[in-house]
Amino acid sequence: MARGNTRQRIQDVALELFAEQGYEKTSLREIAERLDVTKAALYYHFKTKEDILIGIFQDLTRPMDELIDWAGEQPRTIGTRREIVRRYQVALLAAAPLFRFMQENQAAVRELSVGLTFKERMMALTGLLYDDDFPVKEKVRCVSAIFTLHAGTFFMLNVEGDPEEKHEAVLEVALDLIDEAHRAS
Repeated sequence: MARGNTRQRIQDVALELFAEQGYEKTSLREIAERLDVTKAALYYHFKTKEDILIGIFQDLTRPMDELIDWAGEQPRTIGTRREIVRRYQVALLAAAPLFRFMQENQAAVRELSVGLTFKERMMALTGLLYDDDFPVKEKVRCVSAIFTLHAGTFFMLNVEGDPEEKHEAVLEVALDLIDEAHRAS
């Protein structure tokens, strides 16, 4: 098996175990056992649990980094802001397992080096949705658009209905917040 595929399998299994029993309670030995490999084989790819988690974050947050880079080069228009929200929803849905893990393991994530970088990404992303001269209320609307996507992605799982229809509704509400902030600023 190619090195890249093994790394991906390790990350997938680790994320499953982290979600099932928590980051702190999961050992490298358990990850190796679930993969049916030796601990030495696991160490070849990752020396620590944190290394595995950093690899997971890097893979699943790459689309977010690409979005921030793209958005930073675009004109600061309502069209760009709406496209940021659309693209972020796609990235968020793709990274859903990571975000579920983060929500269920907030204390552990806060202690890890990846926690700060995620916070920095969120600050960069939300900062691209408004101009410095926007009134505070409109900045709140823009930031709320992003968190509407987060809440809608995870909390809507418990709401009856077609998943695609729920995603569309969440996106529409987030875009409404962006539109209202633009109109009022």
